[in-house]
Amino acid sequence: MRLIVMLLLMLFIAGGVVLGALNADLVGYDLAFARVQVPKGAALLVALALGWILGGLTAWLGVTTQHRRERRRAGKAVGAKASKTP
Repeated sequence: MRLIVMLLLMLFIAGGVVLGALNADLVGYDLAFARVQVPKGAALLVALALGWILGGLTAWLGVTTQHRRERRRAGKAVGAKASKTP
């Protein structure tokens, strides 16, 4: 299993190197307070990483708020059950 993961990782690294080499042109970005020129490959990598991080953060926040809501409901149910017993 570890060998398969390593081979896939090497395949994606090689693909990234090829993609970066084929897209070596500079792309300019105007951020209103600064102008930045980066290679297309780097811009694509930053966009991919930023999307991955923001997607993971969104999924994590959705799961944690759902768990918090469920724990609150379970706590209320236990509290209501305890107050009913004499």
